[in-house]
Amino acid sequence: MQTIEAEVATRSVVTTSPIAGTDTPVANYEAVRFNAMKHGILSRLAVLAHEDQAEFSDMLAALLDEHQPAGMTERHLIEELATIIWRKRRVLLAEGAKINEGLKNTLGSPKSVMPAAAPFQRGLSGENTDLRDLFDSTPADNAERLKSAELDLAAVQKAAAILRKGGANAYGKARRALIPESRDWWDEHVADEEHPATAEGLAEFICVSLEPICYRMVQEARFTTAIKAQTVGEGLQAHRLEKLNRYETHLDRKFERTLAMLLKLKSLRGG
Repeated sequence: MQTIEAEVATRSVVTTSPIAGTDTPVANYEAVRFNAMKHGILSRLAVLAHEDQAEFSDMLAALLDEHQPAGMTERHLIEELATIIWRKRRVLLAEGAKINEGLKNTLGSPKSVMPAAAPFQRGLSGENTDLRDLFDSTPADNAERLKSAELDLAAVQKAAAILRKGGANAYGKARRALIPESRDWWDEHVADEEHPATAEGLAEFICVSLEPICYRMVQEARFTTAIKAQTVGEGLQAHRLEKLNRYETHLDRKFERTLAMLLKLKSLRGG
């Protein structure tokens, strides 16, 4: 197998310098510009079996085009730069995986996340709440949900006020004051004989079940932005990224040293 230097030697051409008028060997760079990809030791080891060799080769070719190495040493340094960039790519993939894992665990803990999102607010218990629904919602969705929740709560409070006032047909008026969804839910409780179809039964249902749920829905819609931020913050789990960050810093320093050596060689060659 031909070495890189041998191939450079066989593909060199002789030109006449227009200034000195002497014959000077000039390497035909275009003919050997991909040698580092074919024969480089690092190139064979840098890309794992499940990774995209073509992507790495494109990046290495771009670096060769940028620096146009002369000789094996400069080619090796350029290949080293390519492997460092490739390893930094892996660091970012690992970081994303860690963050996604943290978010998955956090999304399953609404009872701890949501009260922390607005610690001075009552009603954010996280009970029976799926944080994924909040993450999928748009600002327009949030505004619509808040509007609906406030209308529902207002209807419940109106029904409760009617029952407190009492009077003829207070039960019927209070039931009709509820929005259709709440009214249907109440009727299901009556059908299941969980509450009697009386003013007293409806008042108890509103106090124990309906009003707390409506209030919680208003709070969730009102503080959706804070809940999202809290979830992301807890999901990041920065302490789990510390080792990755140190490794990335090591790669950055290695990249700087390698590039400095390459530029110094090119400077000495140019001088």
